[in-house]
Amino acid sequence: MESSIPWLPIVFILGGLAALAWSSDIFVSGASSLAKALGISPLVIGMVIIGFGTSAPEFCVSVMSGLNGHANISLGNAYGSDAFNIAVILGISAFICPLMVRRQVAFISGACLSLISLLSMWVLHDGVCSRMEALVLIALFAVIMPVYCWYDQKSKKGTDAEEVKDVSNGENTKAKGMVVSVIKLVVGLCVLVGSSHLLIKGSVDVAKFLGVSDLVIGLTVVAAGTSLPELASAIASARRREHEFVIGNIVGSNIFNTLAVVGVAVAISPLEMEGGKEAFSKYILVRDLPYVTALSLSIVLFAINWRDFSKDGRIARRAACLWLISFILYTVLMFVQETGAK
Repeated sequence: MESSIPWLPIVFILGGLAALAWSSDIFVSGASSLAKALGISPLVIGMVIIGFGTSAPEFCVSVMSGLNGHANISLGNAYGSDAFNIAVILGISAFICPLMVRRQVAFISGACLSLISLLSMWVLHDGVCSRMEALVLIALFAVIMPVYCWYDQKSKKGTDAEEVKDVSNGENTKAKGMVVSVIKLVVGLCVLVGSSHLLIKGSVDVAKFLGVSDLVIGLTVVAAGTSLPELASAIASARRREHEFVIGNIVGSNIFNTLAVVGVAVAISPLEMEGGKEAFSKYILVRDLPYVTALSLSIVLFAINWRDFSKDGRIARRAACLWLISFILYTVLMFVQETGAK
């Protein structure tokens, strides 16, 4: 019957989310082990390998959504994950243990993420996004990440080199470790792709059944689900008081989401006008991206030591509460606007 609960799509969503969380963990574990075996510094592992690895679900889901003609899920997933990463993941992490932040990280990461969000608003302001604009986003990503990592590593040289030496003991052990790491990478990536298909299929079917827009599903269920790896990683790091790992993971993930995930998805399937209608919801420009920009700026405001700019800052529990409250209000506003927009 029409009104019967769509159990199969719900199973697809729950199974897809569970498989995404499991496969991304395997993928990140394999990538991290391989990077250590190859002698890559712990800083780059945290910022790039883990940051990008935990964003692999967003990448797969957004690309698959773009290919299937669901632009709102594709963009909503990327920008919704950005908002979730800062407001919820950083918020929960700082609530568990206030995060110590180097002043260079506070200034550069917050400013960098804010400028990238503003650039995204400019690119999408006309309601479309061409393949050329998508390639510009990808090119910018290819420039920003190496420069960011180079600067951060330069400002914190010394400890990284020591940790890398420890992982190179024993050629046989190293070779076995590399084989296991490659297997984890391949298995993790295959399951990521398959679970992305399940998640998108289930999400779209449930959205149609409930009469809820694709954008709401992309910004909530899919965005939160694909951010589970970042959440688990950040909570574990906060408990171990590995503050820089938490910040680096979120910053790396958000740069990857905004530039690479959106860029690749749009390069494969450009967002074009159809019958004079915009290719995506207007709320992405007037609500979602402005919120992500404000959250990015708030990293600077909350992490700077305002009493002495020359000293490192700290993201306190009060800031964490503000982030979490802002996300609840944002989610309520989203549902009110989307359900009343018919």
